[in-house]
This record gives sequence, C-alpha cells and structure tokens, in this order.
Amino acid sequence: MYEQFWLKEADQRRKMAGVKAAVGLVVGVALAYRFDLSPPVVGLLLGLLVGAGDLFWNWWSHDATAVWRGKRRGEVITGKLLRRRLRKQGYQILEGRAVPGKASIDHLVIGPGGVWVVDNEAWDPETEIARYGDRLFLGEKYGTKVAQALVEVAESLAEVLSRESGIPITIEPLLAVHGGIIRRSVTAEGLTLLKPRLVARWILNGPRAEFDESQVEVLTRTAARVLRRMS
Repeated sequence: MYEQFWLKEADQRRKMAGVKAAVGLVVGVALAYRFDLSPPVVGLLLGLLVGAGDLFWNWWSHDATAVWRGKRRGEVITGKLLRRRLRKQGYQILEGRAVPGKASIDHLVIGPGGVWVVDNEAWDPETEIARYGDRLFLGEKYGTKVAQALVEVAESLAEVLSRESGIPITIEPLLAVHGGIIRRSVTAEGLTLLKPRLVARWILNGPRAEFDESQVEVLTRTAARVLRRMS
C-alpha cells in the first residue's frame, strides 16, 4: 500500500516541486534586484536549487523506508557503517552470531572501549519511538518485549564470554532503528535505540571498559569459537 500511494502521488510531488521552484525563482529575482545582481541568473539558480532540493527530500524520505519495505537489509547497512568507523580504531565486528540458548544477534562489537551487541529493527514511517517515564514506547505500544529480549541476550552473552575468556565483561545492547520517528537516540528499559549512522559514534563516545589489544584479541577469538555463525 505504501508503494502504491508513493507511485500514485508522483505527479503531485513533481507539481509541488515545480511550484516551489517558481517561488524560488521569484525570490531569487527579488534578491538580485535588492543586491544589484543579475536577476535572470540568480532567479534561475535559486529556482533550480529549491526544486531539486524538494525532489531530493522526497527521494530521501522514501529511501529511509527501504528496510521496512524489504528492499534493503538493515544488518547490511549497519554492518558497513560499523566496519567503516570502528575497525580503524581497533574494534572487531562479528556478524550474524547465535547466542547459545538465546536469539541470534546481528553484530557483536569488541574493542578497547568495551563490548556491545547491535541488532536491527525497522518500523513504518509513522511509528514514533520515545521514552515516557521509564517506559519505552513504539508508537502507541509498549516496547518492553523488544527491550527485554535484547537485554537478556546481552546479559547471557556477557556471562558466556566472561566465563570462557576469563575476562569479566558487561555488554551494552543497542538497537539500530531503520524508519520510524526517532530523535537521535532513546534509552529506556536497559536498551538504547538510535539511527544506524549514530551507532559507531555512540560506541566511540561512550566507552564502558579499558581493554588492551591482547584482551580484545582474546575476547574476539572466544566469541568466534563460542558463538555459532548464522547462515
């Protein structure tokens, strides 16, 4: 239905872009006269910029729903962002692993600042993700089940890795949100939700531990051995 409405409204979006471009043209001409510039050049330039900007915004809004619509995979997008930002800082990223007796996780991040599990989720464009009091809300519904599931996975994995590696650790769960309405980040019920492009920054800005290179290597090797790779 979302795709059908998007295609149906394509002509209307183009018309609106044309109207906005015309307004930009008029404003550009007025500004040119005001500052003694060339009216045709300034007017045409501003009109094109406004029209192109409107079309770009519409495309970006549609592209932001690609994971929710099933056109792209959230774990692929987030994985690329994590590798690009974190590997050069000494972090290791394990993809698609299954915690013994628990659910699978999309990304396990191990580095000098600590250990994180990162999962991905997509909601429709109208879903507001927010915290009210101590509760997480996904639209009009409680987000307790979503938060509890990932928190339990993080706690179980921390217990396993601590026991198998001999290095005491805690793991912070993060959820990369594709789609929906979220203002930067939301932390509630033990879980932090944020846009995929902000996950690496969150990890780098919020260290939970101080591991040296050898400890990072031990934890990474232990995780690779203990956690089953998902196909």
